[in-house]
Amino acid sequence: MRKLLLFFLAAASLVAGSLTADVARPAAAASKTVKITHTGYTPTSVSIVVGDTVVFTNSDTVAHTIRFNSTTGIHCSRAIPLVLQPGQSATCTFSSAGKFNFSDPANKSKSFRGTVVVGSAPAVSLAATPKVVVYGSKVTLSGTLASQQAGQSLQLLAQQCGEPAAKPLATVTTTTGGAFSYQTEPLMQTAYTVKLKNSTSSAVIVKVRPRLRLRKLATHRYSLRVLAAQSFAGKYASFQRYRLAQRRWVTVKRVLLRANGTGVAPTVISSATFRSSVKTRIRVRAVLAQTQVGSCYLAGRSNTIRS
Repeated sequence: MRKLLLFFLAAASLVAGSLTADVARPAAAASKTVKITHTGYTPTSVSIVVGDTVVFTNSDTVAHTIRFNSTTGIHCSRAIPLVLQPGQSATCTFSSAGKFNFSDPANKSKSFRGTVVVGSAPAVSLAATPKVVVYGSKVTLSGTLASQQAGQSLQLLAQQCGEPAAKPLATVTTTTGGAFSYQTEPLMQTAYTVKLKNSTSSAVIVKVRPRLRLRKLATHRYSLRVLAAQSFAGKYASFQRYRLAQRRWVTVKRVLLRANGTGVAPTVISSATFRSSVKTRIRVRAVLAQTQVGSCYLAGRSNTIRS
């Protein structure tokens, strides 16, 4: 009995330790990639902020060396200068701002000279959850101040697809640890930033899919409604059935969408009523492809129903 108790205590300790590690683990830094080919570096210049990383990958068939003009504030997964055999990679993290030049001493070509420009980390960070939503769904914008101060006033900005500049969205106040959170409902693809005095965060982009609602009205008769902040009248949706034998969706017919005046601003509804001879009890759906929705939306997909 005593051995069994000790076993459970040890297991609980391991679980607690695992949870603590998960909570304490910092967010992964952003990264950029520089490829090395027989013609040089691609790209020859990258811009990051303090704490971000650059991945150097040798895509050539011979070894290459990467030498930095200064190694102060650079922490790499291999010894500097980096010697990379074909197919090998190395990651370097930059902990100080500045301009870092790198080159391959065995190659005098300008294409084998590169630059990493490291900017100061913004005083405020911003994240969006989730980053892809269906029209009408909410997104949570959250972040923290580098100073971790509570009671600071921040301005959230939003730049909707097609707009020339960002517009004020809301003003939020930081709480314990400098954290803040705000819920919003993007109408289409939107880039969000948060501003503290003269410091602005990196932009986060939220992408939106139109909302498609498919209904069966009667035998072989269906209706489709597409909800978004713009009209898709004149566009075509694909009515699809699921082919069980091949385990894939196949298009049965294309359906022309028409204007529907029942939408309440900012929502615009495009709709269609159509017939299809698909046998009963087959899984069907409607899809609005990327070529039909344009650049401000992602492709949309309806609910699945039985024919």
